[in-house]
Amino acid sequence: MADLDASETWTDAARKAAQRERLARMLPEIARSNAFYRPKLGSATADAWSSVPFTTKRELSDDQAGHPPFGSNLTYPMHRYTRLHQTSGTTGTPLLILDTAESWEWWKESWRFIYRAAGVTAADRVFFCFSFGPFIGFWSAFAGAEHLGALAISGGAMSSSERVAAIIATGATVLVSTPTYALRLGEVARDEGVDLSASTLRVSVHAGEPGASIPATRARIEDAFGVSAFDHTGATEVGATGFSCPARDGVHLIEREFLVEIRSAHGSVADEGDGELVLTNLGRWGWPAIRYRTGDRVRASRGPCSCGRTLVKLEGGILGRVDDMVIVRGVNVFPSALEGIVHRFEDVIEFRIEAYTERGMDELRCTIEPRPGVDADGLARAVGEAIHRDIGVRAEMAIAAHRSLPRFEVKARRFVRRREAEIV
Repeated sequence: MADLDASETWTDAARKAAQRERLARMLPEIARSNAFYRPKLGSATADAWSSVPFTTKRELSDDQAGHPPFGSNLTYPMHRYTRLHQTSGTTGTPLLILDTAESWEWWKESWRFIYRAAGVTAADRVFFCFSFGPFIGFWSAFAGAEHLGALAISGGAMSSSERVAAIIATGATVLVSTPTYALRLGEVARDEGVDLSASTLRVSVHAGEPGASIPATRARIEDAFGVSAFDHTGATEVGATGFSCPARDGVHLIEREFLVEIRSAHGSVADEGDGELVLTNLGRWGWPAIRYRTGDRVRASRGPCSCGRTLVKLEGGILGRVDDMVIVRGVNVFPSALEGIVHRFEDVIEFRIEAYTERGMDELRCTIEPRPGVDADGLARAVGEAIHRDIGVRAEMAIAAHRSLPRFEVKARRFVRRREAEIV
């Protein structure tokens, strides 16, 4: 515990006092000059926090549409801003988000927590697999690695084959990517006869989707690369929010930099429990997110962890999107649960889940792409039986031809909703 930041072992009282002090300094400045938040905050104080309205992505999108191009959620004059990024656009029109030099330093400092928990140091060579386009991707992770003193290696504008070769050639020790893309790299390496588990890689850090907190997905990554795989949570709108520790049974949130709330399905709010994750960033004053409804479904718990931290833990990481849940025959089903089942089968290379309505009933179809040479029908039957046994619902099973399902570099889109008229 000696090398942990003091904030990682706070008592509840110390945490609340520190966060209240940060809010007391932040709120007046934002209320004074931020046109988006001024009417929301009014004369709100840290002691009357429940009176502050939530913020949604739809509000921010509408604000940018009404005040193009950057919206009114800007606390400072434009000359103060030094970086422009955008959201991925997977849930609508991308948001354009600006950072000041100070808030970019805040991003980098947040990554110090993430890298330390994964055992990444200045001696490492960190290979980044993302496009380096306007989407935030792993830009802050790249800057954070530089801030740490590690060698940051860009894998942008490369094919998967070129990235496999570059990992070997540079002697990379840390891989940073989405979980899905790590599996894709492993597939390409196998096809080319490259054993990445014998490379210099020792750690991988993943974000963008829940996979690295799903034991079956994490195991596939670790087997393919010979690494210890860690999860990371974050969002362009909010910041780099959390990390999995060596216990790897969930994700700790960085409560020195984020105020954490959990909004239940009934609308009540607490600092732990099941529900939607609501976050307030405390160090990004130029483009703040105050009581931001992330849309992520979590199960948050408090209490000491075996790693020594007392930070709130999201058990199992991000469990899924609140609006991704489907009810099949009265059973609540989340895509992350299905992924955990399918990835237990090593002979499934890729898959897709479709939720559709037929005669007024929600149904599931699971399409798998088997490894060449295996009994595809038997594999599909085994996957279907596992879904029924573990979740209690029956999924229609289908088989896709080799290499016919899409591969993903950033966020995977394996879960599809279809209207009844679209079913063929």
